[in-house]
Amino acid sequence: MRRVVERPTLGSRPELKREMGLWTATAMVIGNMVGSGVFLLPASLAGVALVYGSSSLLAWAITGAGAMILAGVFATLGRKYPRTGGPYAYARRAFGDFVGFQTAWGYWIAAWVGNAALAIAFVGYTTVVWPGLADSTIAMALLAVGAVWLLTLVNALGVKQGGVVQVVTTVLKFVPLAIIGVIGLFYMHGAHFTPFVPAGMEVGRGTLTFLEGITVAIGFTLWAFIGLESATVPAEEVKDPERTIPRATYIGTAVTTLIYIIATVAVMGILPLATLAGSNAPFADAAREIFGGGWGKVVGVVGMVSAFGALNGWILLTARVSLAAAQDGLFPHLFGVVHGERRTPVYGLVAAAALVTGLVFMNYNDSLVDQFNFMILLATLTTVVPYAFAAAAQIALMIKEPDRFEGRKVVRDVVVATLGFGYALWAMYATGSESIAKGYILLMVGIPMFLYMRWRRQRDRIPIRTEHMELPELPEEEPTTTRTLQSV
Repeated sequence: MRRVVERPTLGSRPELKREMGLWTATAMVIGNMVGSGVFLLPASLAGVALVYGSSSLLAWAITGAGAMILAGVFATLGRKYPRTGGPYAYARRAFGDFVGFQTAWGYWIAAWVGNAALAIAFVGYTTVVWPGLADSTIAMALLAVGAVWLLTLVNALGVKQGGVVQVVTTVLKFVPLAIIGVIGLFYMHGAHFTPFVPAGMEVGRGTLTFLEGITVAIGFTLWAFIGLESATVPAEEVKDPERTIPRATYIGTAVTTLIYIIATVAVMGILPLATLAGSNAPFADAAREIFGGGWGKVVGVVGMVSAFGALNGWILLTARVSLAAAQDGLFPHLFGVVHGERRTPVYGLVAAAALVTGLVFMNYNDSLVDQFNFMILLATLTTVVPYAFAAAAQIALMIKEPDRFEGRKVVRDVVVATLGFGYALWAMYATGSESIAKGYILLMVGIPMFLYMRWRRQRDRIPIRTEHMELPELPEEEPTTTRTLQSV
């Protein structure tokens, strides 16, 4: 058996297989957004509502609106620049290598750290179905790592195989959420939403404010919307990307926002706020109220599928961001190597899986909740920063490359990008000062790698490949890539 890998050479982009259609791309968006967080968010929001009143539910509407605005940004950029890398590709084209690297670095860290959180969440739901697992922290860690490596193998086999897993798991987790949400609307109690604003809450110094409650709630709902850009990241593996990426982004974000709002409102209407705030399985408790019986394990299985599907999608995205950055000389070249037949970035997939493995084992003695919270804090802000860069990049590119944005939609695009940038800043603030500090440090830690990669390029006299330059086509007899055959 012989293995073929393709290594990028100067000015080349290894060709990837376009095997993701509209439904697969849409499933990527929905599946990556509907991960593990939504199953616990009703409890988190109930805790906020106990302090600030049920007016904090407005955070869903605001976060959903902000998500749709950002979806507009990514839909426009995905249509104009269908390049692998998503936020990274846009930021680098607009602002150059350093901002591009910072975007790729932050998004890449957020992706693989988030993968560790999803793997931990998968194990957490597994303990609902298999309670004995919770007695061994090492067994839980091994299961989490096993899930990561299994899905890494699936994605290494090809984007089509990963896409099949994504579609199946998205349906399996989305349908139960929709059923509980829609049926639950008929079991709600209006008294559970009072007071809308607690007595004594007024705008003013030293008192709780209406806006403060919504901002705190946005900090919780933000994680549930991470992933709306998913269709843009593997752009060069999407069929008809100029049409498919915008449609998948809009459809996926809109459908997910709708089901989030319906399901959360239903659960909060079924269970009293005090009860809901202390629940470890809000949807399971709501299902018991609706259907009766032992629904805890059923919801546990749904949670397992949800986390497993999101983990699959994010493993795919993690390797694509590092692939794009490596092709531009900003990440080590091994991240840019693709398998010759399957066209997948195998080394990028393996590297991310190894990092997730190390992170899980470094923290396996902590409780699952502590591990999950630590990883979420580490991942959320470093994802929102690339969102801000992408929104700013759209405005910058409209100035630098106006020909691509000609038409009646220019004013609309400027407004959407401006609102998207503003929302991203608000979302950063909503994550809290501790998250902002940690995220800033993580971004700064990447600077030595950027300097090292730039030094290597100068030492080896490697020109910087830019997206703005139209590279001359080489004669057919001069290959633009080098194939290396290795025996296995």
